[in-house]
Amino acid sequence: MRPITPNLTTHLQGEVTTLATCWKITRADGVVKTFTDLDRDIIFASLTYLSIAGFTPSSVETKDNFSVDNVEVQGMFQTGYITAPDLLAGKYDFAEVEIFIVNYMDISQGRMLLRRGRLGEVTMQKDTFIAELRGLAESLQQTIGELYQPSCRAILGDSECKKVLTSFTFTGTVTTVSSGLIFTSNALTQAAGYFTGGQITWTSGNNNGLKMEVKEFANKQVVLAQAMPYAIQVGSSFQIIAGCDKTHQTCISKFNNIINFRGEPFVPGTDAISKTAGTMDR
Repeated sequence: MRPITPNLTTHLQGEVTTLATCWKITRADGVVKTFTDLDRDIIFASLTYLSIAGFTPSSVETKDNFSVDNVEVQGMFQTGYITAPDLLAGKYDFAEVEIFIVNYMDISQGRMLLRRGRLGEVTMQKDTFIAELRGLAESLQQTIGELYQPSCRAILGDSECKKVLTSFTFTGTVTTVSSGLIFTSNALTQAAGYFTGGQITWTSGNNNGLKMEVKEFANKQVVLAQAMPYAIQVGSSFQIIAGCDKTHQTCISKFNNIINFRGEPFVPGTDAISKTAGTMDR
């Protein structure tokens, strides 16, 4: 982190300040978005920080007990800036954010960094959104290790599951569209439930490159877990993977992969643990 310049320090200590708050958002795909709460645009470090109405941050607070420092930013959806479809598409997931202040009357004085972190939970309400900025201390709050559970902890096809999914992956195109959640494809002739819990990846159309979990499948109809951020189009192509309900029986009968099952279906549950001597033979 660059130290605050002496000139900016002197300005901050003055009785009258001319400060503006700036946000720099760097998405995982490399796209950079820059905003300011000033009533006009600011050019700083060769980037133009756009003035947006209705873009308001919460107070910035730093603690000394390693708790996660959360800052919330509330803004309005605006075309060309941040849109609801882009948020739903995951384009801003884990984006890196820098919040800093500058003297807008003398940009050469540099900046004072207030917070740096990544975007966390985003809540959308009609025409507005509330984005949570999580500080670097969040990494210290992560749970390390695994717990016993009856269902499989692995994700189908990952390094723990080890199942090669070539024979369980299919392609098709959209035949009819009912909504952003439901469509049919004549290419999918598998039994009901075959793709339930699976994943679809769009390979053309408005949602090209995006993924979504499959909630239900029956009679060539696919019901997605959530509506796609952009309209599904007839003729759009996709790749779809069979679903796994994480049970050991499905691992045996559907995938023949029980040797890599990452669950403990026969570990006694809370009912067995809570039994007393008088109920053992019941």
